[in-house]
Amino acid sequence: MEPVSIDNLSILYQSRDFIVVNKHWDVRIDSKMWYEKLTLQSQLKYRFPELADPDTYYGFRFCHQLDFSTSGALCVALNKAAAGNAYKCFKERMVRGHVQEAKMTIRYAIGKNTTEGLTHMMCIEGTEGRTPFPSLGVLEAFAVGHPIVGDFTYSFKKDSGPYRMMLHAYYLRIPTSGELIEVSAPDPFVSTLDSNWVPQQTVRQLDELIQDLKLKSIRAAEEGRQEDALGSPDLEIPQETKSPEVEERETKCEEWLAEWALD
Repeated sequence: MEPVSIDNLSILYQSRDFIVVNKHWDVRIDSKMWYEKLTLQSQLKYRFPELADPDTYYGFRFCHQLDFSTSGALCVALNKAAAGNAYKCFKERMVRGHVQEAKMTIRYAIGKNTTEGLTHMMCIEGTEGRTPFPSLGVLEAFAVGHPIVGDFTYSFKKDSGPYRMMLHAYYLRIPTSGELIEVSAPDPFVSTLDSNWVPQQTVRQLDELIQDLKLKSIRAAEEGRQEDALGSPDLEIPQETKSPEVEERETKCEEWLAEWALD
């Protein structure tokens, strides 16, 4: 990607209700600090001053989050109704990703770290002095306890060699009630675009992976419609009994998610 500036915002998708941008790495989505002039928020206001909503603090409603060091597809809602539609997709787990063959299943809750000096980091359940939210899903990975290459924060400032963190949001699909948002942000980790990136092994072709993901999403949607059609309103489904502690944590989690999409 080109060096970030106020006027080089890359637009991947635009409609009446949404804009999807290709966020640059090492750029904050927004900031309350007066000295941070270059953010995604300021880029959007520069590019689309007529679309900024004065009723919101930042002018635009970000439907989800990408960390400071992460690049890639990020969806922005242009009105409150659109933000609510996108938030519903995230809440109901309709925004899909791809998971490789499981090597390990991690079921810890995650949340903000409350340890002094580490409040900019997330944490996992069961760590002394930390108060996590319930997990939003199940993480499956090949290794546990190993930060992403170039992750300066979670390597505790040890991995400072790479020029950036090697994390990119390549594919985004949000099936809102009004429109299907489906975009890909160009892969920055190819040697033709970045001579610093030299892959040692190709596990799977990216285009093939995305095609499989789309087919799985379509099949899942069809199965959901079939279940709705066969369901009977007179059939009582037993509900799992939840403890007050679990219900309280789930409520906090939903409130935390709601802060991302709505005012």
